[in-house]
Amino acid sequence: MEKLDLTAVILTYNESRHIARCIESLRPIARDIVVVDSFSKDDTVAIAEALGARVLQNPWICYAAQFQWALDNGGIQTEWVLRIDADEYAEPGLCQALTGALPDLPVDVTGLYIQRKYLFLGRWMRHGAMHPIDVLRVWRHGAGRIEQRWMDEHVVLERGTAQRIEGAIADDNLNSISWWTAKHNDYATREMIDLLNLRYGFLPKDNQLQVQTGHSSAAWRRKIKERVYARLPLFVRPLSYFCYRYFLRLGFMDGVKGFAFTFMQALWYRSLVDLKVLEAEEWIKHCQSPQEIKTVLAEKTGLAL
Repeated sequence: MEKLDLTAVILTYNESRHIARCIESLRPIARDIVVVDSFSKDDTVAIAEALGARVLQNPWICYAAQFQWALDNGGIQTEWVLRIDADEYAEPGLCQALTGALPDLPVDVTGLYIQRKYLFLGRWMRHGAMHPIDVLRVWRHGAGRIEQRWMDEHVVLERGTAQRIEGAIADDNLNSISWWTAKHNDYATREMIDLLNLRYGFLPKDNQLQVQTGHSSAAWRRKIKERVYARLPLFVRPLSYFCYRYFLRLGFMDGVKGFAFTFMQALWYRSLVDLKVLEAEEWIKHCQSPQEIKTVLAEKTGLAL
């Protein structure tokens, strides 16, 4: 398979369990693979370099800031960029689809939507609103940027249009459930910041996703989240979300692991976010301005708001 005019960008921190699988899946098609590492303490860097990736290091603030740093400082020389996480890998069908599509796309097509498949404890979550999910992961260098948000950031196009192609990226994290819950505890803090910001406006709002053209299920989900879900009462919304995904969207068809995933990701995690919102409302109830709210939240969470 001939390599494409494509650079894959991977962010890492202690990803020795996943990084080889990710890089190996991209080597048949990517002319350049850039790993931006946040000073891993394991052998992530050594593995990536041994497999031919270029490794850069930069301190971590959040995913959005780190990925934009990669775009701005990664020395990308190819026409196309692919965003992929270290615990993801490109399926063979995606490599074939990109090989067939990229060389012949019209110049006004600047982005490509592909499918994202999520696996939990080794099982593909086919139901519960988890499939199909289309994500913009491939775009012409210079035509896209990453949203500057604390959670749920997406690549947005600043010019041109996007098309959908066949093929998928598989998200298959091999770490333990203890790791998974710790990660989602951190995510819940960041999600809490975004939800409070909708109400109090203490941070700039990046709304470019809402005006992005093309086949964007992400924009539709964002609208529902901010205009419907965020306005529902605390703790009612995660229960409603669980019922929607498990019953209406047939999450029960993914068996015991499907129940575990939907319970943890739709009910437990979302309830944890609401609990953190409830706690934060106590922190900021005497604040008189958005700037004061921002200062208090930064101090309490340790985030560089």
